[in-house]
Amino acid sequence: MPSKIPRSELKPELKRFGDNLRRERVKRHLTQEQTAERAEIALRTLQKIEAGQINILVTTARRLREAIGCPWKKLMD
Repeated sequence: MPSKIPRSELKPELKRFGDNLRRERVKRHLTQEQTAERAEIALRTLQKIEAGQINILVTTARRLREAIGCPWKKLMD
């Protein structure tokens, strides 16, 4: 069984994903409210994702990607 990755080691990836999401959302002139509504998540959840404060499921990431019309690569780089 793979060992659990310490939360401190995930922080940079979560922050980078959040920063990429925010950049792509703003580039498309979408507000956090519009994006949260389109992705069917709570506004506060989106705010925490963009701040790199929480880890999310792949399905949530997919809904966010579709909500802003962004390729995976732009969010994951």
